[in-house]
Amino acid sequence: MSARRFEGKVMVVTGAAQGIGRGVALRAAAEGAKVLFVDRADFVSEVAAEAPGGETAAFMADLETYAGAAATMDFAARIFGRIDILINGVGGAIRMRPYAEFEPAQIDAEIRRSLMPTLYACHAVLPHMLAQGGGTIVNVSSNATRGIRRVPYSAAKGGVNAMTQSLAMEYGEHNIRVVAAAPGGTQAPARRVPRNAAGDSEQERVWMGEAVTQVTESTFFKRYGTLDEQIAPILFLASDDAGYITGTVLPVAGGDNG
Repeated sequence: MSARRFEGKVMVVTGAAQGIGRGVALRAAAEGAKVLFVDRADFVSEVAAEAPGGETAAFMADLETYAGAAATMDFAARIFGRIDILINGVGGAIRMRPYAEFEPAQIDAEIRRSLMPTLYACHAVLPHMLAQGGGTIVNVSSNATRGIRRVPYSAAKGGVNAMTQSLAMEYGEHNIRVVAAAPGGTQAPARRVPRNAAGDSEQERVWMGEAVTQVTESTFFKRYGTLDEQIAPILFLASDDAGYITGTVLPVAGGDNG
């Protein structure tokens, strides 16, 4: 495995301002990729400026809209000339609560956050990859397709898994690989922009604690994963080392496959 395995590759990473997406984008740049850091947080440009070497750029977009996804891919193609790899990192449960306690608007918000950005970005990048004769898409899913206190999020990530497999089957003949990593619970620094901007109530914190306990106890290691333990498999799937892997959803969750 080369330390410069993304030399000459153009990579778009969504959700690149925080968490796993940030780590993936920075590591890819260190390994030679030309990286577009994409997020709707305005500090995404600060993160892109941290990249060790390589050519990077930042782009602000709301990927919960199709217009945001299309503008992202057009910008990447315009400044870098092509898009070899797309990492779909946008997503994350907004609330934790029993399903009966979700309000209809909250259900819609979870689907918009954790399914639609991936659905839209895959659609928007395809014309570019088809025109250049191939490419790789890595979707960041979750093992939370089986879990408590986040049924709408589970449904969204189940949709990500289904589209990964269907896209891979449909576009393999065009030399486009589509794969997914399915992280489990992951230790990460506090988010600069919280997923639930309204804040969590005391009861919601109790429900969150129940989910954390379930996630931890469901792993064979009885612990959360680290950011590095999530970043490495995602970049492996994105690399030429995984060139004969497509349609696969790789659980990265300490034995809890969701």
